[in-house]
Amino acid sequence: FFFQAEDGIRDKLVTGVQTCALPILHAVADNGTYLWGFPTGGRVYSSPLPDGDDVYFGSDDGRLYKLDVHSGSLIWELATGGDVRDVKLSITAAQAATLVDEAERRGLVLMVDHTFVYTPAVQKIRELTAQGDLGDLYYYDSVRINLGLFQHDVNVLWDLAVHDLSIMDDLIGHTPTAVSATGLAHVPGKPENMAYMTMFFDGRLIAHVHVNWLAPVKIRRTLLGGSRRMVVFDDLETSEKVKVYDRGISLDPSPENVYQMLVGYRTGDMWAPQLAIAEALATETKHFVECIEHRRQPRTDGRAGLRVVRLLEAATQSMAAQGRPVPLSAVAATP
Repeated sequence: FFFQAEDGIRDKLVTGVQTCALPILHAVADNGTYLWGFPTGGRVYSSPLPDGDDVYFGSDDGRLYKLDVHSGSLIWELATGGDVRDVKLSITAAQAATLVDEAERRGLVLMVDHTFVYTPAVQKIRELTAQGDLGDLYYYDSVRINLGLFQHDVNVLWDLAVHDLSIMDDLIGHTPTAVSATGLAHVPGKPENMAYMTMFFDGRLIAHVHVNWLAPVKIRRTLLGGSRRMVVFDDLETSEKVKVYDRGISLDPSPENVYQMLVGYRTGDMWAPQLAIAEALATETKHFVECIEHRRQPRTDGRAGLRVVRLLEAATQSMAAQGRPVPLSAVAATP
């Protein structure tokens, strides 16, 4: 399906969904056949979210709608008091802070579309870290590379690394103190198409993200290392996306010389935990509706989005300075 407005198309997303600023949502088949139109009481700025036989979208009339994707008939609608609006934007940390402050001032629910956070794989890893199964966290290391698509308005960090940073923010629960990034543009007139981003934390934790539009293979892999266990998350795996390794090291100080450490290597079993069968977008939408109904704070609230934007701004500044570390305190986070 292809969703569009009557005219005045504003933005085309990679998923093939288009957003509009008019009060009618139209559905058009891939072959161009007109299917249906659904009128609302306000302009439609949200990106329609198809989910199986259903489609969700919000309107400026303050309602969240669920329609039958085939007929366009209404399944239910939820009055939210103005909470529903989703626009794909690249904003500054100061602008993000303004949104957070405004939502809190008006008592509205502000939720950021960090879809990967709601995947069964990331939810399982979050469960393992929260239970302490990994022990003290040592590192977060992710690779997200493929061939294309080259963007003209944002660099590869804002296009790809944002996903890994949102996952990291959800799993680690700590904010970096500084960011260092290097990158390069191989196409004249285009933003950086490959980048390496390192984040420093208080203590012994470090994080690294590698993103690239110019790779011969597609890789979506994250490693999370702890003092007790380590996790490998491969999003391209079909059956065992998450693998937990009972491997690591142990340090034994010599009684004769405290400056000499004996390093022992622990090689245990690997196990792949069973993951829930659920669609991330459906889980995310359900969570958003529940937060609106019960006035709860979303898991990926506005402050989570603000933290990610601050990291991206710091990385962009560092990349422009050929990798000079940029303290997070130097990134404006106030309107």
